[in-house]
Amino acid sequence: MDVIEKDPKFYKYIAKPVVTAFMRLVYHPKYYGKENIPKDGRIVLAGNHTNNLDCLLIIASSKRVVHFMAKDSLYKGFKKHLFKHMGIIPVNRKIKDKDCLITAKNFLNKDLTIGIFPEGTINRTDDTIMKFKIGAVKMAHDTGSMIVPFVIKGKYKLFKNDLRIRYFKPITIKDDILDNDNEKLMKIIKKNLEDDEV
Repeated sequence: MDVIEKDPKFYKYIAKPVVTAFMRLVYHPKYYGKENIPKDGRIVLAGNHTNNLDCLLIIASSKRVVHFMAKDSLYKGFKKHLFKHMGIIPVNRKIKDKDCLITAKNFLNKDLTIGIFPEGTINRTDDTIMKFKIGAVKMAHDTGSMIVPFVIKGKYKLFKNDLRIRYFKPITIKDDILDNDNEKLMKIIKKNLEDDEV
């Protein structure tokens, strides 16, 4: 695997300003709870997945560089160089990809930020949320990282002010039975998705 940039200048000085301006001009998103994202230290941002543009929404709403875990097909062809300089960690979803988990944990051990959608793919079902994969909880547990849950609501409608994202207070994974913690994380996000507030 090519070396993934831990402190990607392209992300900070080119992509983030462009993405932030694009989201503001085109989708007019509302951001809530940004103060719940710690300014430093190792954290995992974990929440529901509604659209391919969710990563852009998170980039625009967080001051930190977020290393996303994303399907490895993004790492092929001309896109490879772009996503490498965005600090994205490729995941082979056809197997239990241990390499991506190792890379993510190495990043967390350097007090960086990982962004992950525990559903594993965009939710196109009628269910509020799909069953979470264990990766977010496991990497947080193994590295002593906090998880900052987030919820994305609304639709990506042009110029419609319908899109919202809310970040919640960080949680710590203390239980060695990771399935229990995974269930707790899933319930937090599901409950807030069903809440009428935001």
